[in-house]
Amino acid sequence: MEQYNVSGMSCAACSARVEKAVMGVEGVTSCSVSLLTNSMGVEGTADESAIINAVVAAGYGAEKKGSEGKKAQAEDALADKETPILVKRLVFSLGFLLLLMYVSMGHVMWGFPMPAFFDGNPIAVGIVELVLSAIVMVINQKFFINGFKGLLHRSPNMDTLVALGSGVSYGWSIFVLIKIILADADAAHKLLHGLYFESAAMILTLITVGKLLEAIAKGKSTDAIGSLLKLTPKTAIVLREGVEVEILSEKVTRGDLFVVKPGASVPVDGVVVEGGSEVDESALTGESMPVQKAVGSKVYAATVNTVGYMVCRAESVGDETVMSGIVKMVSDASASKAPIATVADRVAGIFVPVVLAIAFL
Repeated sequence: MEQYNVSGMSCAACSARVEKAVMGVEGVTSCSVSLLTNSMGVEGTADESAIINAVVAAGYGAEKKGSEGKKAQAEDALADKETPILVKRLVFSLGFLLLLMYVSMGHVMWGFPMPAFFDGNPIAVGIVELVLSAIVMVINQKFFINGFKGLLHRSPNMDTLVALGSGVSYGWSIFVLIKIILADADAAHKLLHGLYFESAAMILTLITVGKLLEAIAKGKSTDAIGSLLKLTPKTAIVLREGVEVEILSEKVTRGDLFVVKPGASVPVDGVVVEGGSEVDESALTGESMPVQKAVGSKVYAATVNTVGYMVCRAESVGDETVMSGIVKMVSDASASKAPIATVADRVAGIFVPVVLAIAFL
C-alpha cells in the first residue's frame, strides 16, 4: 500500500470526497483516508501522478510520503499544530465579538453607556458594526475558503453551511445599512434593529469554539498514537558479514539478523537465534513481569530486553509488526466519525443546494 499525505481536509465530508476521487482513478483497487493523521493509503496499479492529480482536482493537496524516515514523518504528521492556531483565532474573535455586542446590544439590553458620537447617529453605529464583524470574518476566513472551495467542487460540507449562514447575515446587514444611509432620521433608527452583523460574527465564533474542542480531542488521540510510535526504537543493530552495523529500524528487512543488547528495545518482530534474556512486554500485553526468551522464542517490536544478549532473525518488519497493527487500529478508531457527524455532513450535501436553489429562484 502506497502512503500519501493529504492537506486541506477539515471534516468527514472532505475525506469522503478524497476517497471517492481516488477510487475513480483507473487501477486503484482500495483507498483509505484518515482525517486524524491527514494521510491516505492506496492499493492498486495506478500511477502516482494520476492519484495526486485526482486529489488536486477534488480541491485538496497530496504528496507521496518519502521512503526515508517514515517514522519521523508519521510523528510529524501527528503533531498537534491546529490547536494553537485555533486558540489564537478564538481569543481575537471573542475580543472583537464582545466589542461588537456592546455596540449593537449593550445600550438596549443592559443600559451600558455609549460614546457620544453614536447619539442620534445610526449610520455610525452601523458602520462600526460592519467593521467589527468584518474583522471577525477575516480572522475566521478559513471557513469561507474551505466552504466555498467545497461548493465549487460540488461537495458542500459543514464549512459551507457556516460560510453561508454568516455570509447571508452579513450581506443582508449591508443591504439594511445602505437603506439606513438613504433613509431619514426616524426611519433610520427603526431600520437599525434590522442589522445582523453580530449574528454573522457570533456564528463564526461559536463554530470556532467547537473546532477548538474537536482539535483538543484530536490532539489527545494523536498524542496517544505518537506515544505508541515512540516505543519502537528509531535504529537497529544488524549483522552484516559478522559486523554490527547501526541502521534505521525501517530499513531492516525480513531475514536480517539483528542484535538486542541489555536495556535496548526490540526494533522489529523476530525470533531468537542466539542467546537469551528476559524481555519486558508490558508495552504490548500490560504484563509487568518480564518474559523469559530463549533460542526459538518470538520477540516483538517495542518490547525491552532487560538483562541478556540476543541475536534475532527479523520476521515481521515495517507495518507488519504487532505494534504497527496496534497503532493502525488506534488510528482507525480515532479517525472514525460519530453517527451524528456523518448525518450532519449528509445534511450539508442536501441542504446547501436547496438553499441556493431557493435563493436564486
